Amino acid sequence: MSGAALGIEIVVVFFLALFLLHRYGDFKKQQRMVLFGTLLAWYLCFLIVFILPLDVSTVRLACYKPWSYIPNGIMPVFWRVVYWTSQCLTWLLLPFMQSYARSGGFSITGKIKTALIENAIYYGTYLFIFGSLLIYVAVHPQWYELQTIGITAANTWGLFLLVLLMGYGLVEIPRSYWEASRQGHLLIKTYFKAAKLMTEKADAEENLEDVMEEVRKVNESIKYNHPFRKYIDTILRKCPVEYQEKMGRNVDDYEDFDDKQNTYPSERSLVKLHKQVIYAVQRHNRTRVQWQILLDQAFHLEDVAKNETSSSRQFVHSFAPTEPPNWFSRYIYTPTVEWYWECLLKQWFYRVLSVVLSLFSVAVVWSECTFFSTRPVLSLFAVFIQLAERDYNYLYIEMACFITIFFLCTCVYSTVFRIRVFNYYYLASHHQTDAYSLQFSGMLFCRLTPPLCLNFLGLIHMDSAISHQAKEQTAYTSIMGSMRVLSFIANGFYIYYPMLIVILCIATYFSLGTRCLNLLGFQQFMGDNELTSDLIDEGRELLRRERRKRQRIEDGENRRREWRERYGQRDEAAARNRASISEMKETNYAETLNSNTNRQAKYSRSGSQSGRDCIELLQDAEPLDFNSETITEDPLESTTNRHAGGRYLSMSSSQSRIFDDV
Repeated sequence: MSGAALGIEIVVVFFLALFLLHRYGDFKKQQRMVLFGTLLAWYLCFLIVFILPLDVSTVRLACYKPWSYIPNGIMPVFWRVVYWTSQCLTWLLLPFMQSYARSGGFSITGKIKTALIENAIYYGTYLFIFGSLLIYVAVHPQWYELQTIGITAANTWGLFLLVLLMGYGLVEIPRSYWEASRQGHLLIKTYFKAAKLMTEKADAEENLEDVMEEVRKVNESIKYNHPFRKYIDTILRKCPVEYQEKMGRNVDDYEDFDDKQNTYPSERSLVKLHKQVIYAVQRHNRTRVQWQILLDQAFHLEDVAKNETSSSRQFVHSFAPTEPPNWFSRYIYTPTVEWYWECLLKQWFYRVLSVVLSLFSVAVVWSECTFFSTRPVLSLFAVFIQLAERDYNYLYIEMACFITIFFLCTCVYSTVFRIRVFNYYYLASHHQTDAYSLQFSGMLFCRLTPPLCLNFLGLIHMDSAISHQAKEQTAYTSIMGSMRVLSFIANGFYIYYPMLIVILCIATYFSLGTRCLNLLGFQQFMGDNELTSDLIDEGRELLRRERRKRQRIEDGENRRREWRERYGQRDEAAARNRASISEMKETNYAETLNSNTNRQAKYSRSGSQSGRDCIELLQDAEPLDFNSETITEDPLESTTNRHAGGRYLSMSSSQSRIFDDV
């Protein structure tokens, strides 16, 4: 079963990267090129983190071959393919794909042209560096040293950013779990987020209205036979459905664009408008989805605060769940279990987890400051690995390496997922991340992962450039090359720069970055600030309003449901009765028509002249007035009496109907 562990981890890591991409990206709307590039970048970086412990354990216990032992010759080829593919992605392909996806061009050629123009300075800098390296090779013709210099330059830039992100994550991750255990503090912070998000949501809606107004003007000016009409149709397809319907009703396609002397926009202005539409629609959808998610979180926290004082110890929700309960919530996660978890156990679980993560952070900070000391060994992680090596405990080495590097990459990667650079870079969950942010995160991961792995190898004394010990190196270190080629970096920057993590952790603990942003005008959550208190009150009032609105909607649905349950069967029975009565009437009416037709056919003689004469005599005969007192033979008198008798007959018939009713 040699190499079985490698194959299993390759498959597991692929599905992990696919799951994260599905959570943040949108498989239905985003371009396949963007999704593939981001997935490949994330997958290769996660693969390095998960496979490196196998490489370390294989070198440490080379004489002992467990079931997951990887044969010689496989790991160097594997690392070479993974490393150089990730570097080509982060330095060459992803910047170009990023500009291509962000471009507002209407054709592939136009997007490529825009991407090349935007990256001209970027690639020009690369050409300058490459030319300088060629000059260096001409003076010192050693390709191995040139490769090492290139890798060292990339890792130096990555290490500079790595220490900043790790210093923030080592403090913020344990503190976030500790704050999550304080329900009151978390609810107040949610009120603050609600006020800020409502402001951003209103700004996004206003921006969308302005952009849609520009689209409407352009749509009305450019008619169906204009050469730029296909560009307008492309822009309209990116607009929301309600705006498409409004603009579609106001278009007069029978008018030619040459009939009126109007000024038409240029292709460049349409490209700019297309880019603005994509950005405005994506931002509007993101704020709308985030608002609904934040409302659900706030209502849940308010329900937790109400249920903490409940004597029944059953969790009661303010609003019924939108989805029907599944078997897990019906049999396992019952209201009683939910009450114990949300009101009692969850707080203590987060506190214990916060303490454990704090101990890990302290161990990382101590090891970062002392990993250069080999006699005595002061790095805690190096001590753990050496103790396991003496006992030939393969499983312990594997788990210790995996937990260590997993915690390090969690501190770094979680910071990448949390940071936000205005609206240009923001990883939003629930499929609300744009293409630019996805590819930028892939670039960051590819640039941060190699120095992160080298830093991990230095913490456990597996890098000869740092430990200065003649030990067998890992396959990953052999691919990265020896840093002794540049002694001032190997003996200076790589050793002393990670010590700055202490200063960054202290600054993060006292929230110096948050205070600086607050002073610059960017509203941040500060407990002792007047502006923060005003935003908290505003957010509380917004949530009260939304709660009343949602309560009215739910009450209306409940009344309609009760009405259907109460009168639904009666209405169905009445409908069935009406249908049966109408069928009976139609049947009786058809039978009556048939009988009248048969009777008329039976007693009529249509073929004889005498029969026709009798019919005419019967039609001309005057009706007798049985209500008159005398019968006169005078035709004039009979006519007069006929009219009077008719009136009297109508009166008598009405009186008879009245007596019948009585």
